[in-house]
Amino acid sequence: MTRFTIAMIVCLAACAVAPASPRSYLCYRATPNSPLRIDGVLDDGAWQFAEWTDSFVDIEGDLKPRPRFLTRVKMLWDDSCFYVGAQLEEPDIWATILKRDSIIFYDNDFEIFLDPDGDNHEYGEFEINALNTGWDLFLPKPYKDGGHADDAWNIDGIRTAVYVDGTLNGCGDECRGWSVEIAMPWSGLARCSHRSTAPNEGEQWRVNFSRVEWKKICEDGRYVKIAGLPEDNWVWSPQGVINMHRPEAWGIVQFTRQPFGTVHVKPDPFEKARGILQVVCDSQKEFLRVHQAWAPKLSALGIANWLDEVAPTTTMMLTKDGFVATLRVGVDDVGPVDAHINQDSHFWTEPVSK
Repeated sequence: MTRFTIAMIVCLAACAVAPASPRSYLCYRATPNSPLRIDGVLDDGAWQFAEWTDSFVDIEGDLKPRPRFLTRVKMLWDDSCFYVGAQLEEPDIWATILKRDSIIFYDNDFEIFLDPDGDNHEYGEFEINALNTGWDLFLPKPYKDGGHADDAWNIDGIRTAVYVDGTLNGCGDECRGWSVEIAMPWSGLARCSHRSTAPNEGEQWRVNFSRVEWKKICEDGRYVKIAGLPEDNWVWSPQGVINMHRPEAWGIVQFTRQPFGTVHVKPDPFEKARGILQVVCDSQKEFLRVHQAWAPKLSALGIANWLDEVAPTTTMMLTKDGFVATLRVGVDDVGPVDAHINQDSHFWTEPVSK
């Protein structure tokens, strides 16, 4: 197999990881006269003005069948908190883990991922099961880039509640599902967002939601996982691969205080650049794995022809830590902006000096 063929395989795989159009959601402000009770039931008046997200799909997207059970989410915000409400269809509601900050996805669970500034670094994760047991953790950078989770981190002030529509752990009982309500104070998310206050009008965060579902059977009056079968991973915005820790593939949540129906989610002007630069980053990592050194030029990666077609102005330079790849983007009302990515998948932008 030629070097070019290997590089193109890497390229295509990377493109699959970063879908061209992540799902998006317009998150409205909850009105002060419609307070939210965090009781697990999404029946407060404020939720009526929040739309459901698209139904969850398999984490690999169209590569896999649609999920067996419906999962969807609503979001709201106010000056104190970011609110998430989730509805999970489930005929056999099961949970066993009671100790906080355990590995919750060993049970069926619901998960939230938050990268407020969209740089692929310094993001938070929260998982919860049907017993209302939570696990919050902070990632300085993704696992694939050498990151290590800090599960000593807590979302201070978080409030959670679960409502079970059926019988929890009622082996053989027919259930309808469970729902979750979560209130995360802005101050508790400050390590991720680098602020302790609510987002500004029109601000966008990279966000995703995941649901882990294990296949199980009823045995001796209790649920047991079917040995040898992997879990299902169902998500809001598909990742392209079985890996939630690729923030570049997460969805977009835009915050607004405008009246319902008066604004729309703005396209991310850097979405195409994100995908292209991630291809360069992933191709460099493959080159490093094979050659134990970073490629000195883009042409050495074997994706020069592809780059000439999709983004001929892409550049790259080596640094003492690895490399930085750059793609210039024209942004309305701003002018030219350089988008960058480095060896740790850290993505950032900076206006071009005039």
